[in-house]
Amino acid sequence: MQTLTELGLAVANRRRALRMTQADVAAQAGVSSDTLSRFELGRVSEFGSRKLLAVLSALGMELEFKEEGAAGNLDELRKEHRAPRR
Repeated sequence: MQTLTELGLAVANRRRALRMTQADVAAQAGVSSDTLSRFELGRVSEFGSRKLLAVLSALGMELEFKEEGAAGNLDELRKEHRAPRR
C-alpha cells in the first residue's frame, strides 16, 4: 500500500470481513464514526498515527515496515503473484 486511500480500503475490507460496524470499530478506537467513514472512503487528506494505530488495533491489524523493493517471504510472493493486475 502506498496511499492513505489504499490503507482506508484495506481497513474497510478487514472490518467487513470481521462483520463489524463502523460504529463498533470507531468506539473501540476512540474516533468518531464519521471520521472512520471518511477514512475508509478515502476522503481524508490526513489521518493521525494515533488514530490509525487505534483503528488497526481494534481490527487485529498492525503496521509492518519494509524497505522498498525488498523481496518478501514465499507467502507474500505467492499472494502478489495471485493478485489481479491493474
